[in-house]
Amino acid sequence: MHSELLTFPKDFVWGTATASYQIEGGFEQGGRKASIWDTFSHTPGMIEDGATGDVAVDHYHRYREDIKLMQTLGLKHYRMSLAWPRIVPDDCGRVEQRGLDFYDRLLDELLQAGITPYVTLYHWDLPQWLQDRGGWTNRSTVDAFLSYTQTVVHAFSDRVTNWMTFNEPWVASYCGNLNGAHAPGLKDIPTALQVAHHMLLAHGKSIPIIRSEAPHVKVGIVNNLAWVEPATTKAEDVKAAERWDGAYNRLFMDPLFKGQYPQDMIDHFGNAMPVILEGDLQAMQAPLDFLGINYYTRRLVAHDHTEPFIQAKQVYRSYVPRAEFEEFEVWPEGLYKVLKRVKEEYTDLPLYISENGTTLLDAISEDGCVHDPGRVQYLHDHFAATHQAIAEGCDVRGYFVWSFMDNFEWGFGFSKRFGIVYVDYKNNLRRIPKDSAYFLAQTLLSNSIKVHSL
Repeated sequence: MHSELLTFPKDFVWGTATASYQIEGGFEQGGRKASIWDTFSHTPGMIEDGATGDVAVDHYHRYREDIKLMQTLGLKHYRMSLAWPRIVPDDCGRVEQRGLDFYDRLLDELLQAGITPYVTLYHWDLPQWLQDRGGWTNRSTVDAFLSYTQTVVHAFSDRVTNWMTFNEPWVASYCGNLNGAHAPGLKDIPTALQVAHHMLLAHGKSIPIIRSEAPHVKVGIVNNLAWVEPATTKAEDVKAAERWDGAYNRLFMDPLFKGQYPQDMIDHFGNAMPVILEGDLQAMQAPLDFLGINYYTRRLVAHDHTEPFIQAKQVYRSYVPRAEFEEFEVWPEGLYKVLKRVKEEYTDLPLYISENGTTLLDAISEDGCVHDPGRVQYLHDHFAATHQAIAEGCDVRGYFVWSFMDNFEWGFGFSKRFGIVYVDYKNNLRRIPKDSAYFLAQTLLSNSIKVHSL
């Protein structure tokens, strides 16, 4: 057996990521009012373990401690999101200065620690007052997003030079409005597609506002992309995989880079397709500086005539390992393939892996440490897949591990752990870096990983 050192490009960005609702807490503090996730998590039966994000992991009060931990680990880059209802809490459109002040302090603390912030404008916590008016089905929510965007970019662009408009619009639209697993908990195909359209529209229309307010910054969007394969060579499975790819990948990529929705999706959804006004698709094509890609899994797809959305289902092969987060196959080859596909079919823009990580049944060992060899191996293999894509011409500039610390995992509550830092929910939310945190620290220090072969 021999080992090889895979070195990443100079100035490669290594970081971690979080989202406001999942970590902050501070519910109704500092003038913050409810988001759709507050309403959803307070509804009995919606969250697997009955938890809410009222406290989450209390980052609202402990951000200095968390940033100090990032600094101790040598982290230099951090992807975070802003809580819209902390900044525009009620329907009069009033800007809450205490919300801006919180992020002022947070950003200053990051910069003083030598950590560069990458800020996401929308990571799913829509103000409830906007949902009460129809949420993302109402075109006026696009205008509200633009106003919010201008406010925060004006306030923070002196310190934030990398902005991401939306995180995973298909998850926000489909999981929240198609299958009811996320806030606001609706189940309607036309609603889900209209929400998706307005999110992409809000993204596109926000770009010129950001550029006008802060010409020096870079701006992109984050799409979560899966590698999709048919379960068999049967024609019906091949078609099912094409539909899956169309609904979950191409429907969110084609408008950004081709100025159109995929024709096969238009044909498939028919009258359920959203209302598209003149200029919408042109607006969605606003030029970007980079694309964020969240990657977690391959989707192995078979035909299923009973499934109402795309007549397809995900299937599994018993010999392919899966994360504790059950639907996620551990398939680093898929990340390599996704990166190659984006370059070949869509864009030569700089790419960031804006999220990648896995869940395990982490626990504190007798030595007081948290050993997560499965996550270390997972990250190592996905880093190696990224290196291969870079070697073959993909312009990948950085990699943000999901997530910095265990947190409120949406509909699963606190039952799933994605963090490289363990949060002890039974003991004052104390933070314990896992082995994976030290692995990332070593990787960013050397800007390389070792791979072994026979």
